[in-house]
Amino acid sequence: MNIAVIGAGIGGMAAAYDLLRAGHRVVIYEASDYVGGLASGFKEPHWDWSVEKYYHHWFATDRHMLGLIDELGWRDDVIFPRPYTVVFHKGRFYPFDSIPRALLFPGLGWGLNKLRFGLVGLYLRLTNDWRTLEKFTAHEWMLKWAGKRVYETMWEPLLVGKFGQHYKKVSMAWMWARLKVRTTRLGTFTGGFQAFSDRLAEHLRGLGAQICLSTSVKRIQPAAEGGLTLHVKAAVERFDQCLVTTAPGLLARLAPDLPKEYLEGLLALKSMGAVVMVLSLRHRLSEEGYYWYNIPKAAGFPFLALVEHTNFVSPDHFGGEHLVYCGDYLDPEHEYFQLTEGELLERFLPALPRFNTNFRPEWVTKTWLHRTKYAQPIPLVNHSRNIPAIRTPIAGLYFASMSQVYPWDRGTNFAVEIGRNAAKMMG
Repeated sequence: MNIAVIGAGIGGMAAAYDLLRAGHRVVIYEASDYVGGLASGFKEPHWDWSVEKYYHHWFATDRHMLGLIDELGWRDDVIFPRPYTVVFHKGRFYPFDSIPRALLFPGLGWGLNKLRFGLVGLYLRLTNDWRTLEKFTAHEWMLKWAGKRVYETMWEPLLVGKFGQHYKKVSMAWMWARLKVRTTRLGTFTGGFQAFSDRLAEHLRGLGAQICLSTSVKRIQPAAEGGLTLHVKAAVERFDQCLVTTAPGLLARLAPDLPKEYLEGLLALKSMGAVVMVLSLRHRLSEEGYYWYNIPKAAGFPFLALVEHTNFVSPDHFGGEHLVYCGDYLDPEHEYFQLTEGELLERFLPALPRFNTNFRPEWVTKTWLHRTKYAQPIPLVNHSRNIPAIRTPIAGLYFASMSQVYPWDRGTNFAVEIGRNAAKMMG
């Protein structure tokens, strides 16, 4: 068959990999001038590695991603450094990336609250009954079973940080999924995620794929003689099938011939955007070598997370520069989407001495700003009822996006899973 894939992110390329091996002709259309989607990166001329635009890593349990890498024979290029994660409590940061460190964390006290934290975490790791959990919000379930102090110290800041004003509406199944599969072991690809994406794209070309970068599809329509027509630039191309891997709202615009009910379902799906600034520093910010700082919004920082990337992979890969992310999940209407890079830097710089009292603005040598309004789907109670089917009502048109990986959270691992599931359905 002649198949189009819209979007050269990890999910789209994983689907294309299976479709090509099944003997189909595949054309991938990508609006950007690079592959990798939200996992893409950028690279300065004197760097050996790229760095992701939006902080990314793999978990040791990411079996779909790591399984694909095994099939490709590239496992030797996956590395698992030992990064350190900390949480903020009463003006200080405390390591919180192992059971012993969690037991020493003072924010939960030393009695019943710490026991409840442990028991709730253990239950959620052991149970597989997420369909019962999705009937409740994470707010109400955690408040009831973990208790007020544990909830307000550990779980409420996570929900508020991820979902802002929507945090009380988020399904408990989303919280379950995070605790079920995530690990403290974090991995990456030699050269960065962009190196992986570029290598995968080149492998697909070797299998016969045509990858059209800087090429937007304007409309998808059923063809009178069967199959689909895609309006691409000034041309009209015909395909037997098409897989769309973009945001739900974009599919709604591309395929207005979809039935009203399916279109309404797409448009009802909401998501948080992301604003991420990467700073190059002359000196290391965290003298303790911390990688990931979890920061409650209530603490008054101008961002949700600070991630010192070069405490995860060596600064030697980046010409000795120390790279730091300042990032946040925000409603698409938030002012951070309108402020200039300079204006955002002015907001962020005063917070950096809270991580290192020696920090001075002169440490900053360069900044890069990345923004997307589609970064974190918002899963509501009983959200499984709202997930659009991969096989759309238009014959031959398929949809696979991070809005459909629920109850799992977005990420490259589940992009691979849903992309390959779609390819299997397409034959």
